[in-house]
Amino acid sequence: MSRHRSFKSASKILVKRNVLKRFERVDLLRARKVWKEGDRGYGLPKTKPE
Repeated sequence: MSRHRSFKSASKILVKRNVLKRFERVDLLRARKVWKEGDRGYGLPKTKPE
């Protein structure tokens, strides 16, 4: 019996996600020189993954 394709392991997922986690957004904002040390982690501006 075959398994449904949605049960693939997470390591094989190569699809680019369109939603970033908070720490990923902070890293991206740091790289863009928008984030300053001491800024809050809430209410971050919207970002698009690169």
